[in-house]
Amino acid sequence: MTVTNDGATILKSIPVDNPSAKIIVDTSMTQDTEVGDGTTSVAVLSGEFLREAEKLVNAKIHPQTIIRGWRKALAVARESLTKSSVDNSNNMDLFRNDLLNIARTTLSSKILHSEDDYFANLAVEAVLRLKGGDDLNMIQIVRKLGGNLRDSYLDDGFILDKKFGVGCPRRIENARVMLANTSLDHDKVKIYGAKVKVDSVANLAEIEEAEKAKMRSKVDKIISHDINCFINRQLIYNYPEQLMAKAGISTIEHADFDGVERLSLVLGADICSTFDSPDKVKLGCCKLIEEIVIGEDRVIRFSGVEKGEACTVVLRGGSQSILEEAERSLHDALCVLSQTVKHTRTVLGGGSAEVCLIYLIICSKFLIGIYTVLSLD
Repeated sequence: MTVTNDGATILKSIPVDNPSAKIIVDTSMTQDTEVGDGTTSVAVLSGEFLREAEKLVNAKIHPQTIIRGWRKALAVARESLTKSSVDNSNNMDLFRNDLLNIARTTLSSKILHSEDDYFANLAVEAVLRLKGGDDLNMIQIVRKLGGNLRDSYLDDGFILDKKFGVGCPRRIENARVMLANTSLDHDKVKIYGAKVKVDSVANLAEIEEAEKAKMRSKVDKIISHDINCFINRQLIYNYPEQLMAKAGISTIEHADFDGVERLSLVLGADICSTFDSPDKVKLGCCKLIEEIVIGEDRVIRFSGVEKGEACTVVLRGGSQSILEEAERSLHDALCVLSQTVKHTRTVLGGGSAEVCLIYLIICSKFLIGIYTVLSLD
């Protein structure tokens, strides 16, 4: 069950077969991807456009004629909004105030509206860390059950929701990190129905020793890269973990794919699957890797990463549904703010932009009326 008032989330969950309905759903999804907020508004607006278009089509007006009229109206509307917009990007204090007002407006209809000032400041701080960029992959959102929404905070660096291996150091300074997607277990016989029969326990021990030798060979290649932290997307079995711990390398296993991809981005590291060429592998670097406690869970924090703009928003809440909806709300605010930083012009809210366009709407209807007369003639 999903509890939300986010238009894109609702429309995405509804199976539709009608072509017009699919257009509205796709419009809402595009709005969510490109801008973040306004997914419900754009669905309502698209529905009204389709409603008016149906009337004109029933009046025997060709769809291309209707589209030409809409494009003319779009050009005039865009020009009018550009003239009425304000650009405060040259004054950082005014621009930051604009960003805070935009974030409050976005959060006013969401579950975070009760703490809109707090989360508006948090979202603005996170977006300004991007230094003009719009790559939201640098901003990670971590949900942790417990506490209330006010306990949420912005943390520097990157947080991985995993734990160190057994016997590994829990704090690493000046870390050299290798990211990998490789299997660290013994080779399995992959032929269906294949069996290995032995005559004695000594022969079984020889097979186990051969398997250990293959694992040891792979671990030696990894150690030769001169690292002190190894993060693998797959499992790391006990024997390779022991060998790496003995060599002073901390291991983190079963890191999810999204976590490995983000780590690769913020650490500036390659994701390796073979280890025969240490000189061709780009390792990740960060000043400090340590285990911290959030609520009742232990997580790993990477501080001083190569991408200094990377940060993590830790969301706290009383239930999983609240956390999920809070993440969607915060994501909308982050998307809108990142687009505002990229395109710094802003227009006033409270219906002023709509009032500015009323005259243009009348003009567009007048144009469509002229097209109607010409088509009938």
